[in-house]
Amino acid sequence: MPATYTKEDTITDAEAVKKAYKPTHPGLFEVVYAEGSFNSELVASKDYKKDEVIVVVEGTTPGPKKYTSVQVSRDLHIELNSDLVFLNHSCDPSVSLDTDKMQLIANRDIKKGGPLTFFYPSSEWEMDQSFPCWCGAEKCSKSIQGAKYLSAETMDRYYVTSHIRELLNERGPEAAVAPPKKTT
Repeated sequence: MPATYTKEDTITDAEAVKKAYKPTHPGLFEVVYAEGSFNSELVASKDYKKDEVIVVVEGTTPGPKKYTSVQVSRDLHIELNSDLVFLNHSCDPSVSLDTDKMQLIANRDIKKGGPLTFFYPSSEWEMDQSFPCWCGAEKCSKSIQGAKYLSAETMDRYYVTSHIRELLNERGPEAAVAPPKKTT
């Protein structure tokens, strides 16, 4: 795995990018590149069962808060330095990113080729770049700004990292979040 890993935001020649691509976790997941801005996605390279640990997240580096980073504590962000940077957001996520155990865990059975997505506010208090959500989930949040801007009722639907749970609970009982779902 490279010490640094860059994510191409806008792809104008998907075929050329695909030819040069070398997966960071062969056999587990891979990036499917698509032309345009932010259209690429991470997909499963094999079937996964609900609650299965897909990968232990390693090789991260501390970095500034930015759209490619993941918040792992109240004031620390990391760069994933791998294909995991292509985990897209969904309000009906297929995986949880447990930053306490540094594991990516299947929320449900996932078939080979299925997208790997997580709920960004589960680890992000306030997004570096908010964005409108078009995931199409029945209970889509519509605007992804971070956990700070969501109700306890919304956050209770998801696995939530300990630092986000603590910050939500500090807002008071009406915003308290249930303990995280048990992970393997």
